[in-house]
Amino acid sequence: MAAYFHGRQFDTFEFHALEKGEYEACRFTNGSGHKADLSEFKFIDCEFVVCDLSLAKLNRTAFREVQFRECKLSGLHFESCHDFGLAFGFELCRIDFCTFIGMKLKGTRFVRSQLLESDFTDCDLTGALFDQTDLSRVVFDNTILEKADFRTAYGYQIDPEQNRMRQAKFSASGLVGLLGKYGLEIE
Repeated sequence: MAAYFHGRQFDTFEFHALEKGEYEACRFTNGSGHKADLSEFKFIDCEFVVCDLSLAKLNRTAFREVQFRECKLSGLHFESCHDFGLAFGFELCRIDFCTFIGMKLKGTRFVRSQLLESDFTDCDLTGALFDQTDLSRVVFDNTILEKADFRTAYGYQIDPEQNRMRQAKFSASGLVGLLGKYGLEIE
């Protein structure tokens, strides 16, 4: 039987040392998990603060109502996660070189984060929020961006002809990121 932990606080630790199992209402602070194998772990209503999970394996990992704050999450294949009940949010995180291919991420919040060269191909980002988030070289291809909020996001290049964007929100200054492929000079 898998281990079960509820309401625990994990401070300044190695993710490699965590016992495989289910973690509910737990808080992980200052965790180091570079290249950790978190496959088949379950995190429910958990919070990760100042953790490094770069290049971790996430095969069938469950993230249900999980918040990441000030975390480094580079090179992750989020599409490998268990999709049942998947829900997470990010604040002040580095989510560079990650893939979210084909995921349903409705209403996901990316706040004051950086997503350099991440890939959202075939994702459903309906109602997602990209608040003060750097989207430089992020791939949006065949992505559902309906009602998504990009008003304070920056660095993005999104092709409106290759994505569903009905009622998505953009600032006037962000229009250059939608028209870049046309080679227009916008002042």
